[in-house]
Amino acid sequence: MASKPPAGDPVQDAPQVTEPKHAAAGLPAIGHTLRIAQQQMGVRRTALTLLRVNQKDGFDCPGCAWPEPEHRHTAEFCENGAKAVAEEATLRRVTPDFFAAHPVSDLAGRSGYWLGQQGRLTHPMYLPEGGDHYEPVDWQRAFDIVAGELKDLASPDEAVFYTSGRTSNEAAFLYQLFARELGTNNLPDCSNMCHESSGSALSETIGVGKGSVLLDDLYQADLIIVAGQNPGTNHPRMLSALEKAKSNGAKIITVNPLPEAGMERFKNPQTPQGMLKGAALTDLFLQIRLGGDQALFRLLNKLILATEGGVDATFVAEHTHGFEEFAAAARAADWDETLTATGLTRDSIDEALRMILASKRTIVCWAMGLTQHKHSVPTIREVVNFLLLRGNIGRPGAGVCPVRGHSNVQGDRTMGIFERPAPAFLDALEKEFGFTPPREHGYDVVRAIRALRDGEAKVFFAMGGNFVSASPDTDVTEAAMRRARLTVHVSTKLNRSHVVTGARALILPTLGRTERDLQGSGEQFVTVEDSMGMVHASRGRLEPASTHLLSEPAIVARLARQVLGESSATPWEEFEKDYANIRDRIARVIPGFEDFNARVADPAGFALPHAPRDERRFTTATGKANFTAAPVEYPALPAGRLLLQTLRSHDQYNTTIYGLDDRYRGIKNGRRVVLVNPDDARELKIADGSYVDLVGEWKDGVERRAPGFRVVHYPTARGCAAAYYPETNVLVPLDATADTSNTPASKSVVVRLEQSTAD
Repeated sequence: MASKPPAGDPVQDAPQVTEPKHAAAGLPAIGHTLRIAQQQMGVRRTALTLLRVNQKDGFDCPGCAWPEPEHRHTAEFCENGAKAVAEEATLRRVTPDFFAAHPVSDLAGRSGYWLGQQGRLTHPMYLPEGGDHYEPVDWQRAFDIVAGELKDLASPDEAVFYTSGRTSNEAAFLYQLFARELGTNNLPDCSNMCHESSGSALSETIGVGKGSVLLDDLYQADLIIVAGQNPGTNHPRMLSALEKAKSNGAKIITVNPLPEAGMERFKNPQTPQGMLKGAALTDLFLQIRLGGDQALFRLLNKLILATEGGVDATFVAEHTHGFEEFAAAARAADWDETLTATGLTRDSIDEALRMILASKRTIVCWAMGLTQHKHSVPTIREVVNFLLLRGNIGRPGAGVCPVRGHSNVQGDRTMGIFERPAPAFLDALEKEFGFTPPREHGYDVVRAIRALRDGEAKVFFAMGGNFVSASPDTDVTEAAMRRARLTVHVSTKLNRSHVVTGARALILPTLGRTERDLQGSGEQFVTVEDSMGMVHASRGRLEPASTHLLSEPAIVARLARQVLGESSATPWEEFEKDYANIRDRIARVIPGFEDFNARVADPAGFALPHAPRDERRFTTATGKANFTAAPVEYPALPAGRLLLQTLRSHDQYNTTIYGLDDRYRGIKNGRRVVLVNPDDARELKIADGSYVDLVGEWKDGVERRAPGFRVVHYPTARGCAAAYYPETNVLVPLDATADTSNTPASKSVVVRLEQSTAD
């Protein structure tokens, strides 16, 4: 039997702290997985559901975007993937009776953990202006409310259409088509807050804003550098790929401010040897200071240039542009400045260089630790410089590998969810659907918040996600949302964004990945694109959580018919009836999807074309891969201050909180903790176990405070601290963003620690 949701919020005043772990997965992961799954789904449903995760005839895990191998295990899921599935396939329900018993004012005081634990939404719900209770409405009434507000806008650009990475290719394509037929490119998405910096840097340098490797490349690599990433929590199935790479002879360098258990040792629960002993993964740990990565790669490039035979001169001459300017900048790199920026020792950098020069095939993987700084785009460009120098793009076992954090976030962008669409994409839409798409760029996440704050946007519509909790500068974001005339969320479960509303609000419940999708032509499937550009089908098998749910494509299609009416020649009804009709149109609009329906019938799916990887062809402005030469930057840290990074706990996926523990870091029963290097703590006279307020410092002079955090002495890099989001998003200024990409700079927040008054 599944257990009931918690009646009240758990007390988190005294988190328990033990030593951090030095290995990930193993028996503890199995036990935790089964316990969480049983609590949410019961024993029988757990077995039926988990055995279909990531299988060729099953459904794609709604968690991370890590690809599946050709040969799947019976249990092709990780601990955190199982938690994501259990939360979606839960037997708990949030019905109209729940909303009748809980006013919005009550729900707004609950934690995100408590809200998420209540279960699946079952009915469309409406919060009228001035009301304090959501009320059930039928779907037609819900669509009438949205249509009325959209038609009353002075301009379509007063509407914002946000997308979460969970949205399928089919739903995303319809969603962007509807927004553009309405007349706006206001299509912010969760990429704006994570890998936008990667896309910006890669598009400029290699011509494609995606990674250039496939899973087999990892298995063939001589050297894998994992920078600014914690696979053990955020992409646990990546550990299996790294283990296989190691068994094939690869070396691994980990570059991160925190030691992470998963990169130390992986106890593979699929094998007896893995369970008992596990595999050591990291050969060299570079414990870098936050924001020091550009300086590190710049110096490595200088050292490669100074090494006889270090550069692949033939590749550089035939395939690259801008080498001389880059080389001049790299040769000017300074050892002392690099050691200051990185906090590393000269010996450790020399050891990294020896491993790099010994490798003929090198891959660099990264995640938010590289993408969420002011200088993230030049940092990733420097990573590209590093790979280009030795010809490590466009050959097996080598390339760039930005690891996406949400199941179809990359696919959504491929489908056109982007506020700055390419002219060629808009031309293809116009040719296929016979309307003139808007050409003016729309709002990304940060600009959308500003527009809501300033009254320039009045309707906010979210296809999935938890926008309020995911966004920076929490107080500003929440105040901005409350200025909207209408906020609408297409969701499977309750979250904080449902209780921070505009004057009116709607919650539209939708099918999950795990559920059967029956439409007019029969049972449907959807498709997703993983982090390496593989596209495959996803088929839910469970009965829907409620008979009142609609699929995401159905919601978009019905809303479009209601809003656009006879002015639209698009066959929305046919799209809802049979998703194959959507895929036929995708095939005619988006390169790489030709003959989509036939190709996706292959259980393994298909790889999208990638010119740098497949042909060493670079569709940049110069027609070649571009070296770049930006000035080296790194965060300045005033005396008596720390540089804070926001991060996830192990009991968390993005803004979804599964529990209150962080097993690998030794934290139990609490999330308001701040990890501080013991030497920094002694200098600041802050005892382990004491309570502090985190106070952000930014050039606007606004005090941003996160109160009541327990100090945990922890082996972070000197001068650096870490704490969980979304609790610390309040400290990230809305205007503190990466140059070019406008991604919030959540990994380099200057803070001071003040003794809590409640301590």
